[in-house]
Amino acid sequence: MRYVSTRGAGAPAAFLDILLGGLMDDGGLAMPESYPQIDAAELARWRGLTYPALAFEILRRYADDIPVGELKRIVDNTYTAEVFHCADITPVRELESGVFIAGLSNGPTLAFKDVAMQLLGNLFEHALAKTGSELNILGATSGDTGSAAEYAMRGKRGIRVFMLSPHQKMSPFQTAQMFSLQDANIVNIAVRGVFDDCQDIVKAVSNDHAFKSKYSIGTVNSINWARVVAQVVYYFKAYFAVTQSNEQQVSFAVPSGNFGNICAGHIARSMGLRIRKLILATNENDVLDEFFRTGVYRVRPSERVQQTSSPSMDISKASNFERFVFDLVGRDSQTVAALWRQLDRDGVFDLSATPHFKRIAQFGFVSGSSCHADRLQTIRTVYRKYNQLIDTHTADGVKVGLEHCEAGVPLICLETALPAKFAATIREAVGIDPPVPYGLDGLEKLPQRFSVLDADDAAVKDLIVRSCAG
Repeated sequence: MRYVSTRGAGAPAAFLDILLGGLMDDGGLAMPESYPQIDAAELARWRGLTYPALAFEILRRYADDIPVGELKRIVDNTYTAEVFHCADITPVRELESGVFIAGLSNGPTLAFKDVAMQLLGNLFEHALAKTGSELNILGATSGDTGSAAEYAMRGKRGIRVFMLSPHQKMSPFQTAQMFSLQDANIVNIAVRGVFDDCQDIVKAVSNDHAFKSKYSIGTVNSINWARVVAQVVYYFKAYFAVTQSNEQQVSFAVPSGNFGNICAGHIARSMGLRIRKLILATNENDVLDEFFRTGVYRVRPSERVQQTSSPSMDISKASNFERFVFDLVGRDSQTVAALWRQLDRDGVFDLSATPHFKRIAQFGFVSGSSCHADRLQTIRTVYRKYNQLIDTHTADGVKVGLEHCEAGVPLICLETALPAKFAATIREAVGIDPPVPYGLDGLEKLPQRFSVLDADDAAVKDLIVRSCAG
């Protein structure tokens, strides 16, 4: 398997060549030259596999430069009941006939990001051990990526993590998960701004090729291909859990901010999984919903990004969206590069009058948005009707998913996090405190360690230099 840039520059590269780097040299994102096609016989064989065995079968098609035995060892060591508190890793539960929730939040930080990040930590360790080199990971988080990355990388040899987050814009639980870590290789940076400012800094540093090379900068954001492909696995696993035959179709409802999670669904569908609809759910920051309804992709300036009760989706610039557009325009990298130049210049591009926009239906995408009142009502309804608590982002997915639900087509809503991470909104919705699992009581009272910086890539570079020198 070889990888190319969405913007066309550079020679195709192998999986390990792109694993540590994040953005490609031309600023684009890594994409496989083609998606492996899974035929009916292979799907039938996969149906009864455990999660680690299924993950191995999918990942070996994308990471074929890792020896088979070593990849199997990495996958088996990642997806364990000890780490995910459940032998199924991503168990599916039924709300009512034909409506399901895929439980993706059983990992150490109670969010779906753990599923990919735990694997990424072990892949990084494997790659660095081969060369004896070190890696400085620079990441941005709107809430859950940061803690998932830090818990996956803490204590790992040869790895430092510099994680940017919007100052005072995450939930108290999310903040405490990150800032209470005292590991020497974890550096938390609270940026005066919004998530998009943090993400812009990561991209600016990654595009400074001299600095990136000198300080061995890598990324764990969902611009990292390995993270996206790791998420493909649970689409297959959930599909097998709710169907009896590989001829059946299902739809997935996916809360989406940075487009990585639903991009994995797009890849699974492109591989041959029988997905009828990929239902994209946004919160009040509805840039992606606007595109899928109108064909206009219009990013918002930082001051117009709303702070909401589903904060992990308080995003205006969806990094992984470029991967989908690459497929949408027929993998024409020149078109993608031109669109993103226009986006950088004007803050908008418009495909509404092009044949590309008409092709969206062929990819199964539909969309909708949710607001705070919707979240409260959905959390309340699910609790009273099914005696289950869901978090605020999952509520966005359930609300929009039900709007697009079709008779005879199972609907699988992807869980984003456990309710404990958003206790204030849960209390507002149903009047009770959500349970805090896995001995995490008192997390918010622990001492916190972090730096506060302006939204300035030079200031972040300076901190990286000083940390590496120390």
